[in-house]
Amino acid sequence: MADAQQFDLVIVGGGMSYVGAIRAAQLGLSVGLVERDRLGGTCLNRGCIPSKALLETADLLHRVSEQGAEFGLTGHDGVGLDYAALAKRRDAVIDKHVGGVEFLMKKNRITVLRGTGVLTGPTSVRVSGGESGEVDASATNLILATGSAPRSLPGLEPDGRLVITSDEALTRGDVPARVAIVGAGAIGVEWASLYRDFGATVTLIEYLERVVPLEDADVSKELARVFRKRGIDVHVASTIDPETLVKADDEVRFTVASRDGSKRTDFAVDVILVATGRRPLTDGIGLEAIDGLQIERGYVKVDGFMRTGVPNLYAIGDIVPGLALAHVASHEAVVAVEHMTGHDPEPVRMDQMPRVTFCRPQIASVGLSEAEAVAAGHTVRTGQFPFRALGKATIVGEIDGFAKFVADAGSGLLLGTHIIGPHAGDLIAEPTFAQVVEGTAGEIATTVHAHPTLPEVLPEAAMAVDGTPIHV
Repeated sequence: MADAQQFDLVIVGGGMSYVGAIRAAQLGLSVGLVERDRLGGTCLNRGCIPSKALLETADLLHRVSEQGAEFGLTGHDGVGLDYAALAKRRDAVIDKHVGGVEFLMKKNRITVLRGTGVLTGPTSVRVSGGESGEVDASATNLILATGSAPRSLPGLEPDGRLVITSDEALTRGDVPARVAIVGAGAIGVEWASLYRDFGATVTLIEYLERVVPLEDADVSKELARVFRKRGIDVHVASTIDPETLVKADDEVRFTVASRDGSKRTDFAVDVILVATGRRPLTDGIGLEAIDGLQIERGYVKVDGFMRTGVPNLYAIGDIVPGLALAHVASHEAVVAVEHMTGHDPEPVRMDQMPRVTFCRPQIASVGLSEAEAVAAGHTVRTGQFPFRALGKATIVGEIDGFAKFVADAGSGLLLGTHIIGPHAGDLIAEPTFAQVVEGTAGEIATTVHAHPTLPEVLPEAAMAVDGTPIHV
């Protein structure tokens, strides 16, 4: 017989939703958190954290082996990659932070129910198949947070050996000598950058007209330029013809065809990495039995407070429409908890969520691209400033890229910020704050930034909106 447990809040899925669990505990709620695997979800165990650990080594290897002589280092020619040591460090980073989440659950008296959760009602769930045994958990409110898994393509189904996803790539014990990556979104370009720095021959294939197609077009153009300069073979408006796929013992052969049929190129690689996005994990968790729940293409529809339309049932993270990013899921979880407890939070706005891609050069953005702003009816002014004009960028040795602001022509209000270059992910915080408080390009331009620093790119780009940058 199942053990019955009652809570103020049950969360199904222990990924970045753990942030909401902690916030709920801070507000005095009893919380049950259902997780069938390790706490931290995809980001901590199979996504953000392990991939960025690998990318950090890739960047360090590039700086020492390729830039060492320029920086006055000796012995840099003998620097190599010990992938086994790197994998050990990757796993240690994961374990450290999983342990940290486990500690936070205990500190905040959150009950972790270990097993697979299936809804038995809008605010009740049966947990089974795990360390917690059979548990019927019910609550006043319930948050769905079951996450996502990699997508595949017809004819390119992963086999774990010759055709893989980012999940298998993270657990490989070596670097393939030749790799083809299908999909030039955030995941695809990060792996392309990483593998190239590790010495692999990389072919990057994107079905749409440009790499990182969700970014501003100027950013896509710059990344393609730098990738080609780095020796990455970039094919856009192209796809693998699945009928040409031939698997051998140690390689896979295929043809890349342009969408218009004008070009076909044969390839042989050691592995194909399919990086065509992720799909929501909403099958098999009892959603079909919940009257009034709206699901479209596997995604649960919600409002700005993460309400599903079914009383007391919320949903967050990769299973709802919007940006499938860890920090977005964390924010959504907090908004959901504060809403259900009457704390009147601001609704979630995707145009205020920063996005970072950790390839080299890094990409970061917030708000609307220039094309999106125009399509939304704005008359816009834009300003760009290149990193190569900054003293700090020259010192760092990373001069590719730029910062770009998209502003409303009448008010100067910031509509979007787009950065490609060194430490873009760190630099995007200031523009994100500016857009949250409805700041203008002029306010960024008149804010004094310390010299010599990389953030100096921001006031220069803001001044460029009015055509008055100083250092170009």
